[in-house]
Amino acid sequence: MAERRIGIIMNGVTGRMGTNQHLVRSIAAIRADGGVRLANGDRLMPDPVLVGRNRDKLEALARAHNVTRISTDLDACLADSKDELFFDAATTQLRAGLIRQAIAAGKHIYVEKPTADRLEDALDVARRAKAAGIKHGVVQDKLFLPGLRKLKMVIDSGFLGRICSVKGEFGYWVFEGDLQPAQRPSWNYKAAEGGGIILDMLCHWRYVLDNLFGEVEAVSCLGATHIPERIGEDGRPYQADVDDAAYATFQLKGGVVAHINSSWVTRVRRDDLATFQVDGTHGSAIAGLQKCWTQSRVNTPKPVWNPDIPQPIDFFAGWQEVPNSQDYPNGFRVQWEMFLCYLVGETPIFPWDLMAGAKGVQLAEAGLRSWRERRWIDLEKLEA
Repeated sequence: MAERRIGIIMNGVTGRMGTNQHLVRSIAAIRADGGVRLANGDRLMPDPVLVGRNRDKLEALARAHNVTRISTDLDACLADSKDELFFDAATTQLRAGLIRQAIAAGKHIYVEKPTADRLEDALDVARRAKAAGIKHGVVQDKLFLPGLRKLKMVIDSGFLGRICSVKGEFGYWVFEGDLQPAQRPSWNYKAAEGGGIILDMLCHWRYVLDNLFGEVEAVSCLGATHIPERIGEDGRPYQADVDDAAYATFQLKGGVVAHINSSWVTRVRRDDLATFQVDGTHGSAIAGLQKCWTQSRVNTPKPVWNPDIPQPIDFFAGWQEVPNSQDYPNGFRVQWEMFLCYLVGETPIFPWDLMAGAKGVQLAEAGLRSWRERRWIDLEKLEA
């Protein structure tokens, strides 16, 4: 059994997502477990160099997670031939430019989404990657949530029959910063820094809808800035000039109608921070992040509208939980392992490339346009 090294330039890992999901729970965890096992018994060992602007933060991360290399010079890292993969989880507004730079340096690409803050840029980097002949992928983490994996199994089994509609609820109350510290950074609420829930979440909903229920064909979206002033990390008030909630309806291929509310201004009284109810002709399913419940046609109760008496039906009792029939490892790690195997030729394809990332940006841009113009927006087919 041999060990094969793969050098990874990891940019932007000092942020919350980059640290927790991509470094700690993915790359560091893979390294601690001896690498990714290949079909011939060899091990693929990631060798990351942590890149960012703050050397102190980089050094602390490296010490904590047994990483030997850090750098504040991205240009020098891109020029180093021993590192073949570029990963970015930093600022959305800079991402397209960094991807172009990495492609020009001959690096393979694996990045967070959105891949850009404009569709024009997202398409440009996808086309550049194709022309360069490099391998590229985009994080699509919610497809690997246990709840959605169970929901996909339910759909594939035919349990639901013909799907009619999808209703999604996502979000929670993000504190304004006065009575309690905010649990999201202030850039989320600033246009100049790439904030806004439409740009953030519609990129997610594109791949969730496309992969589970049907390709998105059109969108009608209403955004809102419900909390116009918040308190920043410095304790000073600032103006929130982007949307903190989005109410979007989607038309999917095959006639499925989906509606998803996304909000950082909602208090949770549901099973999870994100839930999806899917109603079909033969049954229904509700999935959260971890769990999934189903109700069949023959087990559906028969409510009668009578507001003059207490509701006699316990509507929660008629649902059956889908059991944990397998292990559900961290979705970010699973996708990292899939991409690394694709990178070394262990698997022939990786389905979520930069063009898939562009589709997410397309939907976010269409959602913003729909809000601005107060109308439905049809999505054109994107060509690489």
